[in-house]
Amino acid sequence: MQFVALDDALLTVDDDTVSDRDEGHEFECVAVGPDRAFVGTFDAGLSRRDVTGSDDDWHRVGESLPDSVTAVALDPHEPDGVWVGTEPSRVFYSADGGDSWTERSGLAELPSADEWYFPPRPDTHHVRWLEPDPHRAGRCYVGIEAGALVVTDDGGETWTERPDGSRRDNHQLATHPEAVGRVYSAAGDGYAESTDHGRTWDQPQSGLDHRYCWSVAVDPENPDLRVVSAASGASRAHRLGTAESYVYRKHGDDPWEVAMDGLPDPEGFRRPVLAPAGPGTFLAAADDGLYRSTDAGRSWNRVVAWDETGPVRGLAVH
Repeated sequence: MQFVALDDALLTVDDDTVSDRDEGHEFECVAVGPDRAFVGTFDAGLSRRDVTGSDDDWHRVGESLPDSVTAVALDPHEPDGVWVGTEPSRVFYSADGGDSWTERSGLAELPSADEWYFPPRPDTHHVRWLEPDPHRAGRCYVGIEAGALVVTDDGGETWTERPDGSRRDNHQLATHPEAVGRVYSAAGDGYAESTDHGRTWDQPQSGLDHRYCWSVAVDPENPDLRVVSAASGASRAHRLGTAESYVYRKHGDDPWEVAMDGLPDPEGFRRPVLAPAGPGTFLAAADDGLYRSTDAGRSWNRVVAWDETGPVRGLAVH
């Protein structure tokens, strides 16, 4: 099962078929765990649904949360732990599966916060991504669009901003269950990786000719195999009239290489959202459907087609 959040619709995909479609909100983000899924919207907060088969309906939770939920992530160390990020940039945590929430304050008081802004709405900014560390309880990496990478090691009691070499416009972050300390960042100002829990960052960009990076996915059994979606700038990534986007793959220290076999022509192609789906298997959610690679990102096949109009905001694999 996959959940695909588009700007104007939330799709549920089962066995390569769209089995359900929800609409009526501005969908922003989606996450799924063993028992439940969460979707964040820009106009109606956070909703939750069961994924075990007992209830397929979405129900709003966290009435105390702001309406604009821009990031959601499940805590790998607590079965009922959920992180949420909002616009303006605030972080909340639930220890009971989303029924009640506590703000992890102090984020907006960081020294660089006065410099944060989201270009389409320059009077504000938001949490674009939350990435809990699978190897240490309480550590979470926070991508602010745009302005900073922020890290907490104590569940949001304290925050550290802008580690050495980190990107400023982090769109998506990733960690790896078998690689302690590894963190990956697809950012508007380029790609970056850390091997020391985000304390310092390298910027391996050889071969990456388009450096406005949007999404990153890592093979679940090989932390050295990664794929990214990228464009030359924001308008090429997001605007239909000027779109020109690419998918790249990288193995180990080899240079990045274009990996567009089976994907639409780059011209007119808005940046897809990527996700791992098993060893050597990746998914790419694009404007015209869901693509799958079973050869480590070298080639792709469209497995689900749709006629939606909104850009893809999020992709979660159950």
